[in-house]
Amino acid sequence: MRLLHTSDWHLGRAFHRVTMLGAQAGFVGHLVDTVREHAVDAVVVSGDVYDRAVPPLAAVELFDDALHRLADLGVPTVMISGNHDSARRLGVGAGLIDRAGIHLRTDPAGCGTPVVLADAHGDVAFYGLPYLEPALVKTEFGVEKAGHEAVLAAAMDRVRADLATRARGTRSVVLAHAFVTGGEPSDSERDITVGGVAAVPCGVFDGVDYVALGHLHGCQALTERVRYSGSPLPYSFSEHRHRKSMWLVDLDAEGSVTAERIDCPVPRALARLRGTLADLLADPELTPHEEAWVEATLTDPVRPDEPMARLAERFPHTLSLLFDPERVPDEPGVSYARRLADRSDQQIAEDFVTHVRGAGPDGHERGVLREAFEAVRADDTVREVAR
Repeated sequence: MRLLHTSDWHLGRAFHRVTMLGAQAGFVGHLVDTVREHAVDAVVVSGDVYDRAVPPLAAVELFDDALHRLADLGVPTVMISGNHDSARRLGVGAGLIDRAGIHLRTDPAGCGTPVVLADAHGDVAFYGLPYLEPALVKTEFGVEKAGHEAVLAAAMDRVRADLATRARGTRSVVLAHAFVTGGEPSDSERDITVGGVAAVPCGVFDGVDYVALGHLHGCQALTERVRYSGSPLPYSFSEHRHRKSMWLVDLDAEGSVTAERIDCPVPRALARLRGTLADLLADPELTPHEEAWVEATLTDPVRPDEPMARLAERFPHTLSLLFDPERVPDEPGVSYARRLADRSDQQIAEDFVTHVRGAGPDGHERGVLREAFEAVRADDTVREVAR
């Protein structure tokens, strides 16, 4: 059976205030063409279809168009909700849409109930594990402590239990939206971690033939059987080295996996430039980046006059301008934002305790802080879904 694995469409998202709807529509067309040209048997979409719980109308219309075009192909599609989606909104009408061959899996209670498709070698069971926010689903899965590994492990126990009841030789595919240990993140994913507790080991998914992951935006293979497709479009400059693609996966009669990458259309190249304003404006080696979307970091000791306007004369698609003046080590005056760069909320809170008290938090206190951040994140999730 030939599968096309994609995820993280983030319909409705902009790139530094530049609308991506045209590029997203182009991707949907490319997806449909790929399904047709490569004789795909099933499409799997591993979450974050939308960029937010209440997407703009244009994003909803594009999703509707995608559903109709996929249904017209007669190729089954299995989708799950991600941490950006409202599972309840995305799942509206799932029963009716199911009849058209579009299988939306947004209810955690259905993790152990697969979509079963068949080819010449027998059945393939597709299990959809939507994003599982631990604080909201721990009761459903009967886990005492809310944690990503615990709830995913419980969901996979249901998958393996159902698979054990099926005919010998039934192959299996799991769709999941999670941060799996070994994956390389970027700046554009919404943080689901608190002190690293959101990372789950690959071993959680043992016992199935292929795991189609979503959440991280870089295409990557954690093992031959466990892969992220990544997002089809860039959503931050941290993705400037990404090769945006989908996985074309062949599942043979024995459940062995072979996969190749299918490149996605690139609306415009990304470039991260660094140097003084004079150097960026004069360096001939930067000529290839003149039509790219540019993030420029200026290292001038003194901020130059009208830097954005001057950069735009050479790089008209400059979208982000940062300042990082070259200073001697330990020079005072480093900005608060720079001191906090790349630090999590948990780390910032622990640093504050250390600053105020003179000693860092102990293990119990770190646990209290972590639980507080988890409670806030869960409350934010509930409020967003309820909007």
